[in-house]
Amino acid sequence: MSNNFESIQHARRQFLYNSSCSIGSIALMSLLKKEGLLAGEDSSVNPLAVKKTDFPAKAKNCIFIFLAGGPSQLDMYDPKPKLQEYDGQALPKELIEKVRFAFIKKETARLIGTPRKFVPSGECGMELSDILPHLRTCTDDISLVRTLYTDQFNHHPAQLTMSTGVGRFGRPTAGAWLNYGLGSEANDLPGYVVLTAGRGTSGGTSLWSSGFLPSTYAGVLFRNQGDPVLNLANPKGISPQMQASGLDAIRQLNRQQLEQTNDGEIASRIASYELAFRMQSAAPELVDVSSESKATLDAYGVERAEPKKSGASRGTAGGAMSVFGKNCLLARRLVERGFRFINLFHASWDHHSNLDKELSYNCGVVDQPVAALIKDLKQRGLLDSTLIVMAGEFGRTPLGENRTGSAGVTGRDHHPYAFSVLMAGGGVKGGYVHGKTDELGWAPVEDPVHMNDFHATLLHLFGIDHVKLNVPFGGLNVRLTNVGGKVIEKMLT
Repeated sequence: MSNNFESIQHARRQFLYNSSCSIGSIALMSLLKKEGLLAGEDSSVNPLAVKKTDFPAKAKNCIFIFLAGGPSQLDMYDPKPKLQEYDGQALPKELIEKVRFAFIKKETARLIGTPRKFVPSGECGMELSDILPHLRTCTDDISLVRTLYTDQFNHHPAQLTMSTGVGRFGRPTAGAWLNYGLGSEANDLPGYVVLTAGRGTSGGTSLWSSGFLPSTYAGVLFRNQGDPVLNLANPKGISPQMQASGLDAIRQLNRQQLEQTNDGEIASRIASYELAFRMQSAAPELVDVSSESKATLDAYGVERAEPKKSGASRGTAGGAMSVFGKNCLLARRLVERGFRFINLFHASWDHHSNLDKELSYNCGVVDQPVAALIKDLKQRGLLDSTLIVMAGEFGRTPLGENRTGSAGVTGRDHHPYAFSVLMAGGGVKGGYVHGKTDELGWAPVEDPVHMNDFHATLLHLFGIDHVKLNVPFGGLNVRLTNVGGKVIEKMLT
C-alpha cells in the first residue's frame, strides 16, 4: 500500500509539474505573440505588411537628409548680428570653464562672425543665409527648428543619437522603428533605403541598422552605379529556373529550422530571400532615371559638373554634385513607390578649418536638389504626406577653432548645445521658425528641443505614440525616445 501511495504521489507531482510548464509555455507564447515577437505559425505573413497607426497620421513617408559632420547653423540658418559685432572678442571665463570642446583651447578662444548675409525670404519672412539661394525660395513650405540640442559632442555618438535616440551601439534607427511599427507599401522593394554621396560617415552602417529588431527592418544601401544592390543580378550561367529551384530548397530548409527554433531572425532571412528575388526586376527600373524629362534632371542638378578650383575637399568625393542630385530625384521616385523611410547621407560637414570654401561647396551640393525635391513633391501632391528632414548630428561653435598647430582661425568646433534642423511637408507648419537662441547662438532661450523631443514629434507625424512603440530588450521596454520625449505641438499643422 505504501508503494502504491508513493506512486500516486509521484504521478501527481509529475502531472502538476508538466501542467505548470505547459500553462507557463502557453502564457509565454501568448505574451510573445502579443508583442509581435513570436515566429512560427505567423512567419509566412509579410513582416513589412502595412499596420494600423495609433491615431490618424499626417505623414506616410520620410526623406531624411543627413548632413554628417555638423553643419554650421550660424552660417546657414540662425542669423546673429551680435556675433558679428563681437567678432574677435573672448567670452567671459565663467561661461566656458565647464564646457567641453573637441579641439578648442579655451584660454585663447575668440568669437568669430560670418561673411554670410541673412535676408527675409518668402511671405513668412524666414531668414536663411545667402549660401542657400534655392532653399530661400521654399521658406513658405519650411519649418525650421533653431533650438535642437543633444547630449553628445563627438561625431559617432552624436550621429547615433540623431539616428537611434541614444549614443550607443545596438539600437534600431528611426527608419527601422517606422518600418517595424508601420510596415511599408513598397511590396517588391525594401521599406527602408539608404543613398550616400561625398565621403563616408563616421557612423557607417550603424546609422541604418535594425539594432535588436529583426534584420528585415534595417536600411538597405543602394549603390550609385551598376546594380543598385550588390549581387542582385544572377551570376552568368544561372537561369531564372535554376535560381527558383535553389530558392525553393533554401526556403524549405529555413522553414524546417524555423519550426524547430521559433527564431525570428530565420523568419527575417526567409523574407529577405523572397524580397531579393522580387527586387531583381523592380530595383533596376527604379534607379533608371532615363525616363525623367530633361527639365526634371536639370532641376535636380543630376548632370551638374564639379566646380573648378572650389578649394574644398571634405564633401567632394565621387562627384558629389551630380550624385546627390540624383539621390534626391531617386528619393522622389521611392516615395512614389511607397517606401517608408529614405536616408540620404552627405559627408563631410566637419569644418574645423577652411569653413568658407568648404561650406560654400557643400551648400552648393545640397541646396538646389533639396529645393527641387520640395517643389517636385508639392507639384505632384505628395509633399503633404511626405516628411522631409535635413539635419546634422550637432552644430558649430560661435567661437573660432584655435587648435594647436593650426595656422590661423578658419573654422568652428563641435557644438551640441544649440543647432538647427530644417523640415518640410508631412504635417509640419510651413513658414514657421521654432525656438530662439541667445544673441551669440550659444544656447536656447525659448522653446528648447531635445533630441528625444524631435524623435517623439517625428513618430507623432506618422500616427505613432512614441511611448507605445517599444520592444522588450535587456529587461526594459526600449523605444526610440529612450526615457524622455515630448511632441512639439507648436510646429504641427
